[in-house]
Amino acid sequence: MNLEILSLDKVAGRLKSGLLPMATLLLVIFMVLPLPTILLDVGFITNIMISLAILMVALNANKPLDFSSFPTVLLFATLLRLGLNIASTRVVLVEGHEGGASAGQIIEAFGGLLLGGNYVVGIFVFCIVMIINLIVITKGAGRVSEVSARFTLDALPGKQMAIDADLNAGLIAPEDAKARRSEVATEADFYGSMDGASKFVKGDAVAGILILAVNIIGGIILGITTHGLSVAEAASTYTMLAIGDALVAQVPALILSIAAAAIVTRVASTQNLADQITGQFGSGAAWVPVAIILTILGILPGMPHVVVLSAAAVAGGIAFYLIRKPEKVEIAPPPVEEKQPEQIDWEDVSEKARLGIDIGYGLVPMVEDRKGAPLMKRITGIRRQISKELGFVVPLVRIKDDLSLEPNSYRIMLGGMVLGEDTVWPNDFLALDDGHVDSAIEGRPCKDPTFGMDALWIGAEEKSRAIAEGYTVVDAPTVVATHLNDVVRRNAAQLFGMDEAQKLLDFLKESSPNLVESLTPQPLSLYAVTAICRDLLAEKVPVKDFQQICLAMLEASSLHSETPHIVDAIRQKIGNLIVQTMVPINLPLPVVTLDADLESLLVKALKVGDEASYPIEPQLAQKIIEAVDEAAMSLPMEARNVALITSPVVRRPLGALLKQRFPDLTVLSYQELPDDKSIEVLTKIGVPQSRPEMSLVDASQN
Repeated sequence: MNLEILSLDKVAGRLKSGLLPMATLLLVIFMVLPLPTILLDVGFITNIMISLAILMVALNANKPLDFSSFPTVLLFATLLRLGLNIASTRVVLVEGHEGGASAGQIIEAFGGLLLGGNYVVGIFVFCIVMIINLIVITKGAGRVSEVSARFTLDALPGKQMAIDADLNAGLIAPEDAKARRSEVATEADFYGSMDGASKFVKGDAVAGILILAVNIIGGIILGITTHGLSVAEAASTYTMLAIGDALVAQVPALILSIAAAAIVTRVASTQNLADQITGQFGSGAAWVPVAIILTILGILPGMPHVVVLSAAAVAGGIAFYLIRKPEKVEIAPPPVEEKQPEQIDWEDVSEKARLGIDIGYGLVPMVEDRKGAPLMKRITGIRRQISKELGFVVPLVRIKDDLSLEPNSYRIMLGGMVLGEDTVWPNDFLALDDGHVDSAIEGRPCKDPTFGMDALWIGAEEKSRAIAEGYTVVDAPTVVATHLNDVVRRNAAQLFGMDEAQKLLDFLKESSPNLVESLTPQPLSLYAVTAICRDLLAEKVPVKDFQQICLAMLEASSLHSETPHIVDAIRQKIGNLIVQTMVPINLPLPVVTLDADLESLLVKALKVGDEASYPIEPQLAQKIIEAVDEAAMSLPMEARNVALITSPVVRRPLGALLKQRFPDLTVLSYQELPDDKSIEVLTKIGVPQSRPEMSLVDASQN
């Protein structure tokens, strides 16, 4: 039984999918092959039925997008009507001399019974219908469609940014944001299509006029020359049939024009049009003047007293009913019991958002929609850019106001840990002194929170002058966003967790399932993969080429079991990727090297020291930091992304030693340099001269 139901559903689905192509084929048949009058009658009735159904659907739609297929439906309904016009024209011209019934009962009924057999009346009625359709409804609907399409497209970027702002603020889930973006895109497509679909209705009305003229003129000529009718007989017969044919086509066209106008003039609501109009006309105070005016008109001499006073009575009855009707009283929900100060909940001690910005109340305008939410827009761009560069999706940035902060202060948080904080002035600009300032200006001195450069907070009136003097000028949202950008990049490893690792593995599994199955859960667990990726990110190695990293991870795991050793082996395999993040492929890599004696000294220290701690004696470590600092000061100003090259044994402990003082310095081993990559040695770091004998931590001497 279930199989029979499934087979019936399958057949029904195929019939449904094939309905439109079959209907299109029938339209071609209508245009090419002669049809018997019975099929012509069926076609006209079907056309009227479809037009009425479209009108009812349009009137019952809560918003225009509820009938998003309307432009396409309008196209095929217009084609159906034109196909019937062609078929009926053939019948009228070929069989019209035999009388009204020869063209079908529908055409005869519209041409004879509805018009009383007077073709002059028919011409006037047809002209009135065409004026209503073409001049009033179609022209108005077309203008509304043009304006709606223009305004919808103009508002599209703002709507997209509003969705991104809500997403970044954590007000909506990613799935909801995706659905809202899809709805916005569909709305733009719909109004753009309606702008063109309105031309179908206008063109159909013009075609109806031309077809009427062809039928009348062609019928009279054929009746006189071919069938031997007199001029009066030919004019009466063919004009009546032509008007009946035109009316039976233009009545559905008028219905579709009304449907199109109803769709484009609809305002999105939770109610259909009937409920919306009923609710808005439900004011008793509006009906009282109507009843009074109609009563005055009804007692004037010469007026149809019964009709007018009856209408006044109806209006008065409606007013009386609406005034006496009790208003709906909404029952308020029971008040939520406020949490007492001594009570505590999990929401008070746990933080759902991993990355967030707490702002003082003075910075709230930077995230308000009515102010354009400038900070939200910049954060959205930063998240997108960093995610592309690092290879994983940076978590949403939750922004909330914190009354414990100073009004213009902000704090960048990772869970419960403060990663950065500073003070900005939302209505002012930050002028950065990058060393190329011609003349100093006045302002509130400060330090740029990202680069530590000398800067000034200046008013908007000083912005042009500051730029002219050589300052780099940015607004407050840019300062906060740039600070967030720097903090996120420096703490990328802490933002990468097991969920991110699993998503990368799932994404890779779609293209390389065997690689993922060979890697996890054996020989490496999800935790191990996460730890390796975090270690790479901590050393500024992105994970965007995750397939190459997994291949290197699989090979390294067969030789090593500890994460640091696996990471070192992976780095040697992906040296090209590491170097490409520093300099373009066609430029040499600027490097700083260690003096051979110093490197030998460090290698010996590693052999006798504990790898879990710094094996370098503190005084020597300080001397090395000073030497690197001195070397950095000697580098040219244009030198960027300089790498310190060492042996593989020294790379990790030396990088850990220098990381706090030189966070932007990349420490590479010789094995991580690609064979085809040229280098440019800028300087060499030598052995400190004071107490080199203190450089070893020799356990045997303690």
